Amino acid sequence: MKSFSLSIILLAITINPAFSQEVLTLEKCKELALKNNTQVKNAGLSVEIAEQQKKEAFANYFPSVQATGMGFAANKSLITMEMDMSAMMQPMMQAFTPAIMWAMQQGAPIDPNALAALNNSEPQKIEMLKNGMIAGVQATQPVFAGGQIVNGNRLAKTGVEVRQLQKQITENEILLETERYFWQLVSLQEKMKTVENSDAVLARILLDVKVAVEAGLTTQNDLLRVELEQNRLESGKLKLENGLQMIKMALGQKIGVPADSFDIQKLEIEAPIPTIKVSLEKDLGGLQNRPEYKLLDKSVEAAHLQHDMEVGKNLPAIAIGAGYNYMNFDMHKENGMKNNFSMLFATVSVPISDWWGGSHAIKRKKIELQQAENAKKENIELLLQQMQSVQNGLNEAYQQLLLAKKSILSVEENLKISQNNYNAGLTNLSDLLEAQNLLQQARDQYTEAATQYYLKQAEWKQVSGH
Repeated sequence: MKSFSLSIILLAITINPAFSQEVLTLEKCKELALKNNTQVKNAGLSVEIAEQQKKEAFANYFPSVQATGMGFAANKSLITMEMDMSAMMQPMMQAFTPAIMWAMQQGAPIDPNALAALNNSEPQKIEMLKNGMIAGVQATQPVFAGGQIVNGNRLAKTGVEVRQLQKQITENEILLETERYFWQLVSLQEKMKTVENSDAVLARILLDVKVAVEAGLTTQNDLLRVELEQNRLESGKLKLENGLQMIKMALGQKIGVPADSFDIQKLEIEAPIPTIKVSLEKDLGGLQNRPEYKLLDKSVEAAHLQHDMEVGKNLPAIAIGAGYNYMNFDMHKENGMKNNFSMLFATVSVPISDWWGGSHAIKRKKIELQQAENAKKENIELLLQQMQSVQNGLNEAYQQLLLAKKSILSVEENLKISQNNYNAGLTNLSDLLEAQNLLQQARDQYTEAATQYYLKQAEWKQVSGH
């Protein structure tokens, strides 16, 4: 029965791969963050939106084509008039009657009824435009628009470059946050190892104390002190487990991977870490490589283009065009009017009445340009301050790391001496437990200093433009 149960368990593990977790390195976490993070995706979509705006602006170089059509049907004719044909024709008839009569005698096919109608004294009613349709198409090509089309396309191109720089900034921020969560996980895992090592040492001490209590060499109070120290460690271990869970969830959210489906690479954080010497003066050239610096340049460039476009709005605009039109009135009558025609045209538009308000708009854009230049100058100074701050933090983190490593050597030697003195009966249990606590604190401080140093390295690479 036991063999059958074991086989079922092994089969379930083989079929369901969810029991295994993918082990992720720092570089893999960064790769996943760039691929899956929502902020990075949205930044990419913003670039695509700017690309479409650029293509939309480029379309202004081509002629604009418009087609129009209209049809109408009225309940009565739009134009109605009466004409007295007899009054108009009688003078002519008096002049041409002898000739007409002679032609009739010679056998000309002239209808007498038609001649009688011409002498009709009743006015004739004429009706027009009861129904009809008009259709046309025209193309207009701008020749000169005050530079608005050219500058509009330049502004759209600048917009794409701005979105690309903003995307790069977003990626850098996400990468830094991912690395921060990664090293926090490493730090907590290392602290968990320290707690487990301390717990193992306390377990050995507890055995020794139990033997000493049974032999009557010490009191029950010493046994209680060890157990209280174990409880303290257990409480700290519980906090570390909760912290590990929360940080892992935060890292999973950044890289787009469920927290229960991955683990991070186990790193030997106590490995020697080389010194990185940084110099602000040496790395000032890298400032211009930072997307934040380039973004400041683009903001000034955009302000220039907006000023030029405002100037263009107050300049004359010239365009040429061609068109074709068709019209058909009183379509249901044989004597309806039909016509179609083509035409060429040119237009000149001068915004005379807008010059007063336009001059103020131009001044406003010029002031906004000055604001952009001032903002660039101020933010460059802030970027330099940031570089100096990170440089100081990196150097300080390395010095803290050296001090922490030196402290570990000291407290390890102190614990060794305290253990020997306790075994020899030269010191009490409290001193031994205190030495053990000091070692745990020193190792935790070293872990924090090491992970902080790694983070400062990552920050310096970003702010120095490397």
